[in-house]
Amino acid sequence: MSDTSLPHYSAIELRRMIGARQISPVELMDACIARIETLNPAVNAICATDFDRARAAARVAEDDVMRGVRLGPLHGLPLGVKDLQDTAGLLTTYGNVGLRGNVPSKDNSLVARLKSAGAIVTAKTNVPDMGAGANTRNPVWGATGNPFNPSLNAGGSSGGSAVALATDMLPICTGSDTGGSLRVPAAMCGIVGMRPSPGVVPNDARPLGWSVISVLGPMGRTVADTALLFASCTGRDATDPLAFPMDAGTIWPMESVDLSTLRVGYTEDFGVCIVDAEIRRTFRNRMSALSARVKTCEPIELHLGEADRSFDILRAEAFVAAFAETMRNAPETLGPNIRANMELASSISLADRAWAHLEQTRIMRKFADAFSRYDLVIAPVVPVTPFPWTELYADQVDGRKMRNYYHWLGLTYVVTLATNPALALPCGTDEHGMPFGLQVIGPLFGDGKLIAAAGAIERAFAIDPALARPRPDAAMLTTARPELRSIVTHPPIFEGVAPISKPLGSL
Repeated sequence: MSDTSLPHYSAIELRRMIGARQISPVELMDACIARIETLNPAVNAICATDFDRARAAARVAEDDVMRGVRLGPLHGLPLGVKDLQDTAGLLTTYGNVGLRGNVPSKDNSLVARLKSAGAIVTAKTNVPDMGAGANTRNPVWGATGNPFNPSLNAGGSSGGSAVALATDMLPICTGSDTGGSLRVPAAMCGIVGMRPSPGVVPNDARPLGWSVISVLGPMGRTVADTALLFASCTGRDATDPLAFPMDAGTIWPMESVDLSTLRVGYTEDFGVCIVDAEIRRTFRNRMSALSARVKTCEPIELHLGEADRSFDILRAEAFVAAFAETMRNAPETLGPNIRANMELASSISLADRAWAHLEQTRIMRKFADAFSRYDLVIAPVVPVTPFPWTELYADQVDGRKMRNYYHWLGLTYVVTLATNPALALPCGTDEHGMPFGLQVIGPLFGDGKLIAAAGAIERAFAIDPALARPRPDAAMLTTARPELRSIVTHPPIFEGVAPISKPLGSL
């Protein structure tokens, strides 16, 4: 096989070929770097890189293979790390001007865990400023374009990871999710993003150690690739009070599921979310296709009450924990989305916080009751087709004005409140020819069963071009798009920090 073909193989097949000595980790790394250099100028998904160090790590991985050393499950696989996650010796900006020279001295717990499984940190992937919002654009690196049309939004906050996967620049990438940051970009870009149950992926960087709102999670091009990565993310961690000791063996290898035995409840809007009519039509079409393949597939009502207000308060609480000090000392470094959350927080009382936690508990129990009758609950991921990245967020959905910059993400943040694991499953395209994703939701701490069931749906749909994962046209992505860098107002500063490669797109 040619080196240029290697990035197109699944992560599972690449790992198998490395273990069988059919390919070298060095060959794979060189092929991925070449593809990044070719395609990234068109989408701006990759930000900081250190290719020299990545190649050196690949040579060590090759030596380990040749010496017969016991190999980890991700041995030799190039890894993209979301730029909200610290990487030792590699620039980590969070997309924020105040951190544009930040080079951490240690990896965060997720990165360390994946490196110990054999993955090789290759590049950082782009994010919104401080991860706030579902449009991957910031004043340090610029915007990330959708791989199916780079003038459109790629979603966020894990948008750089989603695009890197969709374009085959990298075989595995990390993400994180508060209100939909794993699921939204996955759906918009045609890949898989998994929001795990709280604590299943330990997080040593969560400011509020007991909060279940934000989680870390895996992203892949297929359910199986995502499961392979996910299994290496789990485990105990003394620094995370929520760390849940899930057995990785329940995630990978994936359990075999008979699709015809599954009981599915579905909802277009959870009874509280605003969704465009065209998305509803596409979703109904997918549920019609699924209903012929499963035991039951019927609409479900959850009666979720004031989910929007509950999320407003709990999100604001988390932002105060993370950004109050910066707001006091350097407010000019915070983007408009962060400031909007902080302003909301200033009007919230202790009684409001107590009410929000009570409402979240009630919502969680509504979902728990549903899973006494169903194996899966399925909903859309995003209520609109991708819009231009120049628009900070969807100001209107179905003709109704959004209350704030994240209101349009109700379909995903409702599930965040419930705390159930949820996976964005690519499922053909919408009426505009853009990727469409199903939000497949499982019972709390039933992450392995969710992965297995989603894999069964993926396999059943793969034989139908209208339902299979869509692929972007790589030929369309060979022309650089400098406009993606046009929102940069503060160029990255590298003086006095560890040497890294220049960010692609700003050479």
